[in-house]
Amino acid sequence: MRKHKPAVLLLLAVISGMFLLAGGCSGKGPDAGTSYSETGTYFDTVITITLYDKEEVPLIQDCFELADHYEKLFSRTLPDSDVSRINQAEGEYVTVDQETIDLIEDGLEYCELTGGAFDITAGALSDLWDIRNNPGVIPDESDIRDAVSTIGWENISIRDHQAALKQKGAMLDLGAIAKGYIADRMKEYLVSRGVSSGMINLGGNVLVIGSKPDGTPFHVGIQRPFDKTNQVLASVSVSDKSVVSSGNYERYFELDGRIYHHIMDVASGYPADNHLLGVTIISDDSTAGDGLSTSCFVLGLEKGMELIESTEDTEAIFVTEDYQLHCTSGIGSDVPLKEYE
Repeated sequence: MRKHKPAVLLLLAVISGMFLLAGGCSGKGPDAGTSYSETGTYFDTVITITLYDKEEVPLIQDCFELADHYEKLFSRTLPDSDVSRINQAEGEYVTVDQETIDLIEDGLEYCELTGGAFDITAGALSDLWDIRNNPGVIPDESDIRDAVSTIGWENISIRDHQAALKQKGAMLDLGAIAKGYIADRMKEYLVSRGVSSGMINLGGNVLVIGSKPDGTPFHVGIQRPFDKTNQVLASVSVSDKSVVSSGNYERYFELDGRIYHHIMDVASGYPADNHLLGVTIISDDSTAGDGLSTSCFVLGLEKGMELIESTEDTEAIFVTEDYQLHCTSGIGSDVPLKEYE
């Protein structure tokens, strides 16, 4: 992935699939043992930032105040955002911010890597299903076919600071990767201001800065799918890592005993159905975690496992319908894992 200049932060989200497990720590200075957390809601995303030095607390508000910047770039609902202007341009080139180009190019890497199983031009299909607000209605088959016909990442064209969609009716949707990108930019900003220990949680995308002040790793819990009490299925111990989950339990409706969720199989036009409940990616940066977690969920257990085993410095935990964990080779050794009943 490309390197980015320090910036700051935030957008879009899903219901949390992960959270920081409670644990003791030693702070710095007169407030040793104290952590400082603030939570805000932006663009339907609950964001929590935790730091351990009282003098650093104003940086949290700095991050929240800069949230508006990324919404104006990446939102599909704001009519004047970069993404909306591209979608409305009917194939014409639109001049956008360099960060929008960067995020599109990051998304295209995962489109190519997965052979299109992950596709950032699936906005029309997502809008058709509208899982967040869907009361339990399956779209007409003809409408699904029409939406699928607009999908094709190869139809994105970029030249300098301009982007265009060359397929009629195509809609760019960066929601499956934007949170990871924003979390990475938040971390860059905080580190540039001297933060050496902390945690960023964007609606379940967890990115930790360093280790806890006492030198021990952070323990990030993975939510048991569909559990309404936030019961923990497992936890991983990490330092300076990203932990991102995608699953069918985040946004869904149930009809005739079947779950219809927000992660779409762009080939069929229906929610991905491959006997998985969730995928958690542990990686160095959150952009990769976001892209890979969605990609692996669509690809399924076997192909998803192959993808992660061939990706450097990245591990994954797959949860199948029987609630069993299937882990890549570094889980348990490079990344300590604890399972719960």
